Amino acid sequence: MSAAFALVLRPDASFKVVEFSGNSPADINTIFSEINSPNIAVMDLSPKISVWLDDDGINVTSLNRPAIAIHAATILVSHDYYGTAVYTGTDAQNRTTGLTLDNCAALLELAGIDMPMVPHPRTD
Repeated sequence: MSAAFALVLRPDASFKVVEFSGNSPADINTIFSEINSPNIAVMDLSPKISVWLDDDGINVTSLNRPAIAIHAATILVSHDYYGTAVYTGTDAQNRTTGLTLDNCAALLELAGIDMPMVPHPRTD
C-alpha cells in the first residue's frame, strides 16, 4: 500500500503533512487534535477531497485565508473558514482516505503557498 497523508493548513499559511490512511480511529483522532475542537464538521470539496473544520468556532482564532482560497477554487459558493483546516481524501464509497503528496502540493498551490522543493540526492 502506498503512503497516504492529510494536509493541515493553519490561518498563518503554515502547514504540515501528516501520515493519514483514514482506516483507523487513530487517524480521526489526528484530525481532532490538529483542529483542537470536540465538534468537527467535514465538507466535500470534490468527489476526492474533503476538508475538516471546527464546526462551532470554539477556537476561533483568525480567518484562514489559504483555506478560503482553496474553497473558492473548488466550489462556487463563498465560505469563510476560521482556525485550522485539515484536508483528506474520499474514495468512491465516500469513505475517508489519505491524500497523495501530489494532492497535498496541488492544494497548497491553490492556496497560493509555495511548497519547498527537496533536491534529489546525487548518485555520483
